[in-house]
Amino acid sequence: MDPITLMAAASTAFSYLKKGIEVGKELSDMGSQLSSWANAISDLDFMVAQAQNPPWWKSMTGSAQSDAIEVFAAKQKALAMRAELKQYIQYAYGQSKWEEFVSLEGKMRKQRQDHEHRKQEIRNNIINWIVGLFFGTIGLGLIIFLTWFSWTNKAS
Repeated sequence: MDPITLMAAASTAFSYLKKGIEVGKELSDMGSQLSSWANAISDLDFMVAQAQNPPWWKSMTGSAQSDAIEVFAAKQKALAMRAELKQYIQYAYGQSKWEEFVSLEGKMRKQRQDHEHRKQEIRNNIINWIVGLFFGTIGLGLIIFLTWFSWTNKAS
């Protein structure tokens, strides 16, 4: 996913959460919205970590810098959403519900990290290996060709 899509998902879930809090719904009744928001924020945090240490092939294309800027901007929006959500929850339900929310969010992040983010890391490693093997094969082929070409021209 890209930061724009993640922020759209987080914003949608955030607006539903705000509306639910405003009408007096219990947090437990808004589980799917909480889950959607927490998952989007968790994915965004994963993207922040990846932007800080981009793959070597992404650094060479220059797209790593633009990705990092997009991710940084999205992260700032997410932090503002989180602060506003904290105010809403603390005002409507008290500090204990905010702590409960933070605990629930932490569990969701851990679960997301263990499953979805690990799959993405494996995909990234596979891409790194494929790209590395591709360029390594081309480099080796070029060395073999130049050696062969040099050897056949000396014999003539």
